[in-house]
Amino acid sequence: MRILFLAAALILSPIEARAQAVPPAPGPADRAVQPVAVPTVAAPPAPLAVTARLETEAEAMAEDAAEYARQFGVSQPEAIARLTAQNASIPVTDAIAEHYRDRLAGIAIEHRPAYRILVSLTGATPVPAQSIIAGGITVPIVFRTGARVTREQVIWAMTNHQAALRAALRTPPGMGLDPRTGELAILIGSADAPAGTAALKTRLEAIAGVPVQVRVLNHVDVNLAPEGGSRVEGVSPADGRRYLCTTGFTVTDGIRYGVTTAAHCVDDLVYRDPQAGSTPLPFVGQWGWGYRDVQINAADAPLPPTFYADTARTRLRPVTGERGRASTRAGDFVCHRGERTGYSCALVQLTDFAPAGDLCGGACLPTWVTVAGPTCKGGDSGSPVFSGTTALGVLKGASYRGDGSCVFYFYMSVDYLPPGWQLLKVPPLIQPLPAPDVPVSSPAGTMPGGYDPAGER
Repeated sequence: MRILFLAAALILSPIEARAQAVPPAPGPADRAVQPVAVPTVAAPPAPLAVTARLETEAEAMAEDAAEYARQFGVSQPEAIARLTAQNASIPVTDAIAEHYRDRLAGIAIEHRPAYRILVSLTGATPVPAQSIIAGGITVPIVFRTGARVTREQVIWAMTNHQAALRAALRTPPGMGLDPRTGELAILIGSADAPAGTAALKTRLEAIAGVPVQVRVLNHVDVNLAPEGGSRVEGVSPADGRRYLCTTGFTVTDGIRYGVTTAAHCVDDLVYRDPQAGSTPLPFVGQWGWGYRDVQINAADAPLPPTFYADTARTRLRPVTGERGRASTRAGDFVCHRGERTGYSCALVQLTDFAPAGDLCGGACLPTWVTVAGPTCKGGDSGSPVFSGTTALGVLKGASYRGDGSCVFYFYMSVDYLPPGWQLLKVPPLIQPLPAPDVPVSSPAGTMPGGYDPAGER
């Protein structure tokens, strides 16, 4: 495997990527900002007149559901029901994760042959199947026992043995927790396993101290050139060339307004909006080490809590909520809007992923979330990742096969915005999606509005 680095949002004009060995070192602006308590912010006026239409939550759901229906061959009503259930089941899986914390190996959403929630646990003590009713459908919750180690043990192994695992291979691998099996998935190229993976698996397990699954992908992980909700451009002082990037979400520190993009973008940017024209965005700071890849550029006027989700940038979505990494499950259906690829949706694969190589100013921590391809290209880095009107994260990079096709992209969760900065959000435009119509059911009984803690651990 070769590890390539494309400078974020650094698409040349004409389109051409610039190589970069590591994200730029933090300067004086890369310092913690004192947190400022900021309440939910109603939509302020944009600095320039915007004529793009603002979608409602129902319209955003319908748009995402149409893409789900296309990919999984179900009707539009069934797709809406499943995405409603996806949102409504989050408090339930959060409660399950907490209740079974000492046994939890992972939680995943399955879509075929039927829509269900799979919970993997260590130990042999069985847990009866349960269910919730949400979106008008019944969603089974299936507990699979027998995992050898917990999620926390795998994450500890990745964090503390990453250097030794990297040293054991020709090229530093990507790695992450497989929540369906509770194993440490290590992603390598064929050069690291010329005689097969059996002996390598044994060797890596001896280093990690946890079960390992070796995946031969023949891929490279790269930082993408960021281009997200809309287009921003800047001139690099290093070579005098103009580069383009993408914005993610609008943010505030309680005093200033700004927009996010990837940390490896040109510092001072000009925002190019098809509706509002051009606006200078002075550089505030960049945070691009270990578990972050985010830059903030300021605006000199209030910004609306919206982003472009459609390819043509004619419709704006409001941000009504945010979802952290702990509440994101493998199998969640999420979307992103990149300047190069437009609007697309796919399934979350891993929620505890450390990209290969040295894309984080050195080795990356296992805090990144991967989403299945095939839609990712240079120019998408910095773009918003979302579900309906809920913000999930800012796209960092992607993994490509040798033929250039996209294996997956990975993003930074909104959990890791710089200290003191918060997403701009509006109150829901319609009634929020309902919580489960019926609480979780189990032979041990039920607990109104949540998971039944009376079950066996």
